[in-house]
Amino acid sequence: MNTRVIRVDEQHMDMALVGEAGDIIRAGGLVAFPTETVYGLGGDALNPQSSEKIYRAKGRPSDNPLIVHIADMEKLEVIVREIPESAWKLAKRFWPGPLTMIMHKSDAVPYETTGGLDTVAVRMPVHAVARALIRAAGGYVAAPSANRSGRPSPTAVEYVIEDMDGRIEMVIDSGDVEIGLESTIIDLTTDRATILRPGYITDRMLAQVLGEVEEDCTMMRADSGQAPKAPGMKYRHYAPKGELTIIDGVEESVVAYINTQIRRHMKGNKKTGVIGTDTSVSKYQADVCKSLGDRNDETAIARELYRVLREMDDENVEIIYAESFEAVGLGQAIMNRLLKAAGHRIIHV
Repeated sequence: MNTRVIRVDEQHMDMALVGEAGDIIRAGGLVAFPTETVYGLGGDALNPQSSEKIYRAKGRPSDNPLIVHIADMEKLEVIVREIPESAWKLAKRFWPGPLTMIMHKSDAVPYETTGGLDTVAVRMPVHAVARALIRAAGGYVAAPSANRSGRPSPTAVEYVIEDMDGRIEMVIDSGDVEIGLESTIIDLTTDRATILRPGYITDRMLAQVLGEVEEDCTMMRADSGQAPKAPGMKYRHYAPKGELTIIDGVEESVVAYINTQIRRHMKGNKKTGVIGTDTSVSKYQADVCKSLGDRNDETAIARELYRVLREMDDENVEIIYAESFEAVGLGQAIMNRLLKAAGHRIIHV
C-alpha cells in the first residue's frame, strides 16, 4: 500500500484535503491525524471492518478497546445507551480536550471497536484538524495512537511515518503535538467515577467537578489478568526497543547507582543511555544522555517523554536508565507511562 502524506496547517486548513481524508475513512480506510495529545490512527468507529484494520495496522490485541472520537456533543447520544449526569458535567468543563469518558455503549457501536465490551470510550479532541477530519469522516472516528503496538506513541509525524508507512492510506501532518501524553480516561459506568489512565486532566481537576473520584488499582503497578476496560491497561505500552529501568531515590544516589551500572554494561559492549533532567543529565557517563527538561516543569517533561524514548531507538541504545518523578498531578501520568514503558521495572536506591 502506498501511504500518502499531506500537510494541513491548523490555522489555515485546506478543507479539500481534509475532505479527501474523510472520504478515505468513510470508505473503510485508515488515516493518521494529529490531536493535542498524540497522533491518532483513525478509522470509522461504526464500521467493524475498519476497527479490525486498525488492530492489524498496529499489531494490537483485539481485546484492547479503541477510543471513539467525536467533534459535536449531539453525536454522543447515538453511541451511548444514556448520558449520565457526571458526563454532562465533565463535558461542560473539559470538552473539547484531553479527557476520555467510558459509558455504556449503544447498539450502534460494534464490539470490534470496544474490544468486546459493552462499554465505549469517547473523547472530543480540541485540535482543529482532528475535529474537521471527524466531521468529514461522518462524525465517529475510532483512533488509538498511530504507532505500532507497544512502541512509544508518536508526537511528531516522522514517527507516524516510521511505524505506519505502507500500512495505511494517509497521514495528515500538522507538526508536533502540544501535550505529548494520551488523554486521561475516566470510567463513568460504576457507582463512583474511576480514573483508569492518568493524563493532562488530573485527579484533582476531576474531583473539583465530581467530588471524590477513585483510581484504578492497576494505574501505577503491574496489570491484572482481567480484560482491559480502556487502552493501556493490560499490555506493555510506550516502550523503546532497549531495556528500560527506572531508578528512584535522591539525585546523588540515583546518579551514583546509574553510573555504576553503566560502567558494568560498557564492559559488555552494550550501548547505554540515560534519561534525566536539566540539573542531572551532565553527571551521567552513558553513551547517550538526554534531558526531559526542567524537573519542575511537568508540562514540558510530558511533551518530551515519547520523543526522547524514540530518540533512544534512533540511536540504537540497548540499555536505558531513567530517573523517576513524583507521581502527583501530571507527574502521575508521566510515571504511569514510564512504568508501562519499563514493564514496571523500577529500582529504589
